Amino acid sequence: MATKAVVFGNLGQLGVELVRELGQRGYEVSGFDRVDLDIADRQRVEKCVSELAPEVVFNAAAYNQVDVAEQEPQAAFGVNALAVRNLALACRPTGALLVHYSTDYVFDGRAGRPYTEADAPHPLSAYGVSKLAGELYAQAYLEQPLIIRTSGVYGPGALHTARGNFIEVMLRLAATGQPIRVLEDNVASPTYAPALAACSIDLVESGARGLFHAGGGRAISWFNWAGMIFEAAGLKPELRPTCEREYRTAAQRPKYSALSNAKMERQGVKPMPALEDALRSYLLLRRAEVGAARS
Repeated sequence: MATKAVVFGNLGQLGVELVRELGQRGYEVSGFDRVDLDIADRQRVEKCVSELAPEVVFNAAAYNQVDVAEQEPQAAFGVNALAVRNLALACRPTGALLVHYSTDYVFDGRAGRPYTEADAPHPLSAYGVSKLAGELYAQAYLEQPLIIRTSGVYGPGALHTARGNFIEVMLRLAATGQPIRVLEDNVASPTYAPALAACSIDLVESGARGLFHAGGGRAISWFNWAGMIFEAAGLKPELRPTCEREYRTAAQRPKYSALSNAKMERQGVKPMPALEDALRSYLLLRRAEVGAARS
């Protein structure tokens, strides 16, 4: 009998890849978007998990409007924290494994090196606080959840979402013909959604429990990441570096939030693909989807 899995947030960049990868591996997958089932609704969540009786529940749903969260922290906390509590409570009586995704924004970015799971969190924003609270709820209500922190996720699923991702923003800006200013003093580890989905399932199948980092495997500034995107896309817009002093945002972001994948790799999960290879794969899939939409 096929292993049953439920994916909440199944239409997001990561969710679509989880559904696809699980299906390819022979899982019996059920997916839910917010329209189908709002994870903030505890009763509906518990009813869903009880009736489907999955062995594993993936929570790829999140409130990720980092700057807007400064004005509406309750909304961010409701989705990123209290809703995780709902999922944990639903998984507890059924024995389902909860796989919950968190973020590099739980750190303050002052370490100046890739963060490990042993580093103490210190979020700087309402979004970061809400995501850390979600981790704590999962750990409080379940003995062995699997919590995966990641960074700067991008995947072809962004073509079907309103907000897109960093690559799509850069490509839209390039089409305007105007100079593009990107932060050069903020560093992350951009993560390819299909690779993140695959390594997440590898962690589940390896028996991993607890906290793991799964970033893109390379620390890079957003400015250099933008330059790599334009080069791979064959574009030459005017790209200018900027810094936090010049480019103010409502939320404070960690200056260096790259993640170390060493613990994940020690678990036997293969390393993330090289950033250049992942970007090339993304652009190929993007061209195919855009071409299909136009035909």
